[in-house]
Amino acid sequence: MRLLMKWLLACMPMAAVSQTLTVEKIMQDPKWIGTSPSNVFWHFNSKQLYFDWNPGKQISDSGYSYKLKGSTPEKAAYKETLLQQAIDNGVYNNTHTQIAYTFRGDIFRLDVKTGKTTRITQTEEYEGNPRFIKQDSWITYLRNQNLYAWDASSGETLQLTNFTKGDVKEKAGKDGAAKGNAQEQWLQKNQLQLMQVIRERKQKKDAKEAFLNAEKDNDTLRVISIGDKNVSNIQVSPTARFITYRLVQPPKDAKNTMVPDYVTESGFTTDIPGRTKVGAPLGKYEFYVFDTEKDTVIQVLTDSLPGIADQPDYVKDYPQKEASKKTTRGVIVNGPYWNQQGTAAIVDIRSQDNKDRWLMQLDAATGKLSLVDRQRDEAWVGGPGIGYAMGGATLGWINDQLLYFQSEATGYAHLYTYHTGTHNKQAITSGRYEVQQVQLSTDKKFFYLLTNEVHPGKQNWYRIKTDGSAKEKITSMDGGYEVSLSPDEKYIAYRYSYINKPWELYVQENTPGAKPQQVTFKAASDSFKAYPWRETNIFTITARDGKNIYARLYKPAASVKNGAAVIFVHGAGYLQNVHYWWSQYFREYMFNNLLADKGYTVLDIDYRASSGHGRDWRTGIYRYMGGKDLDDEVDAAHYLVKEMGIDSTRIGMYGGSYGGFMTLMAMFTQPDVIKAGAALRPVTDWAHYNHGYTSNILNEPFNDSIAYQRSSPINFAGGLKNNLLICHGMVDTNVNFQDVVRLNQRLIELGKNNWSVALYPMEDHGFVEPTSWTDEYKRILNLFDTKLLK
Repeated sequence: MRLLMKWLLACMPMAAVSQTLTVEKIMQDPKWIGTSPSNVFWHFNSKQLYFDWNPGKQISDSGYSYKLKGSTPEKAAYKETLLQQAIDNGVYNNTHTQIAYTFRGDIFRLDVKTGKTTRITQTEEYEGNPRFIKQDSWITYLRNQNLYAWDASSGETLQLTNFTKGDVKEKAGKDGAAKGNAQEQWLQKNQLQLMQVIRERKQKKDAKEAFLNAEKDNDTLRVISIGDKNVSNIQVSPTARFITYRLVQPPKDAKNTMVPDYVTESGFTTDIPGRTKVGAPLGKYEFYVFDTEKDTVIQVLTDSLPGIADQPDYVKDYPQKEASKKTTRGVIVNGPYWNQQGTAAIVDIRSQDNKDRWLMQLDAATGKLSLVDRQRDEAWVGGPGIGYAMGGATLGWINDQLLYFQSEATGYAHLYTYHTGTHNKQAITSGRYEVQQVQLSTDKKFFYLLTNEVHPGKQNWYRIKTDGSAKEKITSMDGGYEVSLSPDEKYIAYRYSYINKPWELYVQENTPGAKPQQVTFKAASDSFKAYPWRETNIFTITARDGKNIYARLYKPAASVKNGAAVIFVHGAGYLQNVHYWWSQYFREYMFNNLLADKGYTVLDIDYRASSGHGRDWRTGIYRYMGGKDLDDEVDAAHYLVKEMGIDSTRIGMYGGSYGGFMTLMAMFTQPDVIKAGAALRPVTDWAHYNHGYTSNILNEPFNDSIAYQRSSPINFAGGLKNNLLICHGMVDTNVNFQDVVRLNQRLIELGKNNWSVALYPMEDHGFVEPTSWTDEYKRILNLFDTKLLK
């Protein structure tokens, strides 16, 4: 450690020595930054907050509570925090007077006014997913993949479903024929014809069974056989008449990756079970309705959905596929979402090829579907409040006829309503911005929204009437917000941060013009505050196609500017890093400050595919990763040369995950632009990444080989001319270490010399050990200093 400090100090201009030392300390241990609160939630009485915090810099965070009236945060008992978190995760009844929740595997009901708790279950088995139905008189819950209901008036518990693996044995027919092969059936029939005593005994037995069965008909639970499939998404309608569920046929021959773990406590290498690769066989999904009133089970058929057999546009590049017979695509049915009275239900259906989303009204009695809204995207359906990977879809009811949902129909994620009676669809919000969070008020008169309408990199909290009128802006500070609305909706608690100020907790009244009250003050330590962290300039660069690329600049002092530049590339692809709040890449933010102290000009852009900029930006990399996104980075490099006076022969690049992939693509395909690159945990071949992410963007390798060929760096490794550093954790379960091993072999076969690999035997995709972080960034800094500085 001391040698590293001396080495770093030797690299720094004397004027920056004390500040850089502070930067290095903080980079090695995040606790030296300070401690930000997290996991903020309200007590059900709306007078108290809970959150996780670590102001004392202990080994891990603890639970804290804060009372609104003139208090300071206090450490909360562990069990109290767990209990209140469980209540916060519970569900309200229709009148918002009771909460049903799961705590330590059992179901409870809480009276909001009195605070009285009623225990509903007490078993060794886990019960979860409670819901109020039948005018709040029943609470349903799941246990062992079956649905149960507790009747509040009688205290009785009823089992509502009986899903059974395997096939149910059928009873003998009315003629008494055995249910066996032809020989067995013939023998039984012949025996009954020959033997009078056997006939008489059978008649008595059949009469007795018929009597007993008639007596217990009302007490018999229908057995639903699911064969070798798995049951999921079990839901019940508000009236308890309809129970819906999904059956999943697991894929066959779907091979999973294995990640070897070399450095273990036992001294033996072990294997960590991993994911499948893109294009692996998918499961098959079916959706059913169990009508308890008629004792019938209906499969909801999806083969008549509008456009269900539509082929994607990319098949035009493969004439043999385009000419093939159209087939019905596989889909997954989510929901249903019932209105309060149980008179209408909506299902959210997604095609497994990611191109379609159908909102359909379900007639549960018949299983028939009728169209509410179809979103078709030749790239992939997604965006805030739309893609399930974004944390779930925005979908619910304002009243028994008025539905609300989000769509990217205009190119930006906005809020819409649909009237099931008139079939009228209305846009509640509009404009060149995204609605990123939606919450309906308890009285169902307002929506609360988190949007970026002021600026793509600034968020604010709004209130708007459900008809789209009387919009009000409630928050006022520039930056980013993570908002939690109090149960009585009088207050909001939020984590707030700015470019150079980490997350702190605030509380304010939920009204425009209200003054924020800061609750925590430990996100920045004294050491952190001693350094003048840059409030980076956020601006736009014009891309070659005329689009605006949002960028942030770390500008060095004129006295130390060295004429070299570094481009940082954020990860995840669909992620935003050019914004006015504290970056999740806080280490990179600090490293970029260190680079600027040394005289480098550092640039960070929201390249094509970054979030926060609408549908067209999100899907700009469809079928070509390393296409428009890399063009944006090259255009940014040209900006540095033309506008910032940077030497075009001294530009470096670094980034992790998707940023590592982009660095490889730049080094292999743009060697005259990027002279030195550090690719951290990079994807080297997209055919070896996971299905959920990759198939959205590149389809499947065997269906769209063109997309994979031009998007995978390993195919362009022959273009390496300049200096490349690769860093990768060996127990990476996200981007498997195999990616780097395969590229390593390819570079060997190509006879390339100017590259190196640093391995981290105990690190997953996101490093956790300070020593690993320090080693990695020491190597990156050494790369740039030795290859970019004259």
